[in-house]
Amino acid sequence: MTGQDWFEKDFYAALGVPKDADDAAIKKAYRKLARQWHPDQNQGDANAEAKFKEIGEAYAVLSDPEQRQQYDAVRAMAGGGARFSAGGAGGGTGGFEDVFGGMFGGGAPGGQRTRYSTGGGGTGGFEDILSGLFGGGAAGPYGRQAPVRGQDITASTTLAFRTAVEGAEVTFDVDGRSVRTRIPAGVRDGQKIKLAGKGRTSMTGGPAGDLVVTVHVTPHPVFSLDPANPKNLRMTVPVTFPEAALGTTIEVPTIDGQTVRLKVPAGTPSGRTLRVKGRGVKTAKGTGDLYVTVQVAVPQKLSKAAKQAVEELAAQTSGDDVRADLAQRAAQ
Repeated sequence: MTGQDWFEKDFYAALGVPKDADDAAIKKAYRKLARQWHPDQNQGDANAEAKFKEIGEAYAVLSDPEQRQQYDAVRAMAGGGARFSAGGAGGGTGGFEDVFGGMFGGGAPGGQRTRYSTGGGGTGGFEDILSGLFGGGAAGPYGRQAPVRGQDITASTTLAFRTAVEGAEVTFDVDGRSVRTRIPAGVRDGQKIKLAGKGRTSMTGGPAGDLVVTVHVTPHPVFSLDPANPKNLRMTVPVTFPEAALGTTIEVPTIDGQTVRLKVPAGTPSGRTLRVKGRGVKTAKGTGDLYVTVQVAVPQKLSKAAKQAVEELAAQTSGDDVRADLAQRAAQ
């Protein structure tokens, strides 16, 4: 886009917003129009392609506070869009030199104005002046804007725990186009996934921005991911006191809907963790393990016979002091 374009094009009209529209209104209008005129939705329609480019140029300027301020200033000088013409030798008013001379204080004493050449032939022309006034460092001839990378877009998705463990394909709507991506198996709650080049399209020929997706995972009533290694799963399984004391083999469920037999050694204390190899999360880098934490369940109610049995056990183990070194360890 050249400097002259700013005089001739009404970017506010292109987006259908008033000149005092705030950033939110401009963004909302752009997204609506981009979705309507996107080439993917209007394949083979040259008019739609031109319209999409027009609203893209408008948004690129109006969404940038500095460029918008410069654009408003240029449009105000141009009276809303009229082309500047160089003043003739006869001293006509309203010419290119009059406007820019007025901008910079009218020049030397006695009414002499600084003059700017609008002729072609290399440097010093109309576009060069605009380039110097409004940013100066744009690449290419005539102040053409250098390619700028498209904006990044953020999005979020919520997955059930089992879906997060297995991985899933999710579709996002980005400026009127669908972006489909694979969420990898074992994704953690709050994890961010960057999709390079899937963000907003650059309107100046630069690379597209990125789409950054935040994944939220709903908790599961039984399973959880190991914080230290997301390939591993964890769960807590209740056992009775006799099972923990005497040892047993129990069946525990796995994330794939099956069950596996797990041996609980005699004398297993509450809180001990046992490993079931190869029953964790299946990823491209291998399959993790399932870690089962044993929790001894204390009955809330006892029958008369059960109570007598527990009392007999208490009598038989009354000499065992399980808190013998507690005070010593607490004093360390």
